[in-house]
Amino acid sequence: MSDTGGGIKRLGGAPLKILAVFFLLGILFWGAFHWALDMTNRESFCITCHEMKDYVYKEYTNSVHYANRTGVRATCPDCHVPKQWQHMIVRKIQASAELYHKAMGSIDTPEKFEAKRLALATKVWNTMKATDSRECRNCHEYQSMDFTKQGYRGFDNHERGFSQGKTCIDCHKGIAHRLPLNINPNLLGGTAQEASVKGSAPEAAATKAPATMAPAAH
Repeated sequence: MSDTGGGIKRLGGAPLKILAVFFLLGILFWGAFHWALDMTNRESFCITCHEMKDYVYKEYTNSVHYANRTGVRATCPDCHVPKQWQHMIVRKIQASAELYHKAMGSIDTPEKFEAKRLALATKVWNTMKATDSRECRNCHEYQSMDFTKQGYRGFDNHERGFSQGKTCIDCHKGIAHRLPLNINPNLLGGTAQEASVKGSAPEAAATKAPATMAPAAH
């Protein structure tokens, strides 16, 4: 009887050990998963592709989001990766399609990129519009704005824009990246018409021959 009882105890302990192993493996997997998310949410990761580093990142370094009087910098993930878990995972899944286009060389030359800039930009603008400029509002919240400390034009545009139900991206296109050459500035609002990236001149660019609009690369 004693041998039988000991066998039962030994058998009863096995499932607990298996559960403990799976529990530890789960912790390791979860930690590795979060580590991977953190690493891919860094600007240094974003610019490992030359398409990002040589094109849009260079434009961004000349923008107010990169360097300004307050020293507050908005990095690539701050604007393009949601902070909320459920939205972040969806964005990560969507971004996996970019690996295909990287392998295919869809925008691996300046000429290819410029040909698709409008389509790519439009896709980002539409996403931001659909989310009520969610990532913008991580830093810029309407309820926290003191219009009296803004310039007259900012005061007037913000007051009218918000009262009309507009969102940030409706007026603030071309803040961190140059506007497409083949876009009509009259269709843009607010500071988008000024293209805050240094050296960008959308009004002049609009007079040039428009580039062919190609399907979005991602």
